[in-house]
Amino acid sequence: MDFKLEVIPIPVSDVDAAKAFYVNKVGFVLDHDSSVVPGMRVVQLTPRGSACSIVIGEGMPLGDPGTVQGAQLVVEDIDAAREELASRGVEISEIQQLGPEGMIGSRFAFFSDPDGNTWAVQEIKRS
Repeated sequence: MDFKLEVIPIPVSDVDAAKAFYVNKVGFVLDHDSSVVPGMRVVQLTPRGSACSIVIGEGMPLGDPGTVQGAQLVVEDIDAAREELASRGVEISEIQQLGPEGMIGSRFAFFSDPDGNTWAVQEIKRS
């Protein structure tokens, strides 16, 4: 039996502002934005190349805005990823070496969404 992690809830205070941030600045793909029943809105977004999406919305028990800390995006080239995010207007940290130089997975950069949910970008070269 496979157990696949496919959707992670991200609580936000303003769905439209968060949707704009994740699509226009971070570059996630909008999968759908629908009102299933009155008072419930579901917006699903997926990072390019990812099998796992995030969901934001209204009328769902997602928690308090800004409480998700350390969601992680993995990239092959953190220098290019950081430059892309910064050029789109994301306030992202400088690249940090969190471990011995040359150790796989030890280079990171960090950013937050408008509500303070935090994200890590980690470089893992798979080739």
